[in-house]
Amino acid sequence: MANTLYKLGAALGLVLALSGCAHQGGAALDEVGVPQVPATLSVDEADAKLKQVASEREAAENEFAARELECYDKFFVNNCLDKAKEKRRLILVRLRAVEAEANYFKRAESVRLRDIDLARTQEDARLDAEQRAAAPPKPVKVVTPEPAPPKPEGKSVAEREAAQAAKVAKQAAADAADAPRRAAREAAYAKKQADAVARQQRVAQRLAERQAEAQAKAAKAAAEAAGTPAAAVPVPVPVPPAK
Repeated sequence: MANTLYKLGAALGLVLALSGCAHQGGAALDEVGVPQVPATLSVDEADAKLKQVASEREAAENEFAARELECYDKFFVNNCLDKAKEKRRLILVRLRAVEAEANYFKRAESVRLRDIDLARTQEDARLDAEQRAAAPPKPVKVVTPEPAPPKPEGKSVAEREAAQAAKVAKQAAADAADAPRRAAREAAYAKKQADAVARQQRVAQRLAERQAEAQAKAAKAAAEAAGTPAAAVPVPVPVPPAK
């Protein structure tokens, strides 16, 4: 009879203890069941959040391991293990949400800074082009043929005209030889402008792809936290650079 009363008392104590565990699990569920992640405002804050997440995840795993050992000493082992697993799951759901938000902010901030640099580069190129267009053309250097030295007496008129024609032809040849260099400089500048535009388009495409990938990962993480499949995020189709 005494043995029976002892067993009943032990069972009653175990039920009361499990009731207390269930109450604590409910409180944890109220806190992390629907993760409410405060918005990150700086990269330093995002790094601090990620560091805190790593620390809390390790603590949750250690707590679960200790709790798991305790459960094997209890009467209702499975019930105790289920409660410990549920508590760990809720904590990890909250930590994943914080981690996803912090990583998304860092990626978005990186994209924002790249956009600022790209816009600054484009503005510098535009101002440079405007200054070049507004600058007056460089004066063309006109070379006046030197007067022909006095011919010694005895040269014919035909000889003097031939010498003058040779000088004029030499000057014309010099001007013609300089023309390809001027054309080459103009072509090089035009190619540089076209390459800059193409490079900017490639950078914009890469940024769009990375942002789409970040949005997809964030949506997947949010969907996993909510227990629903993530909606597909369209990936931008690469746009060929302008020729």
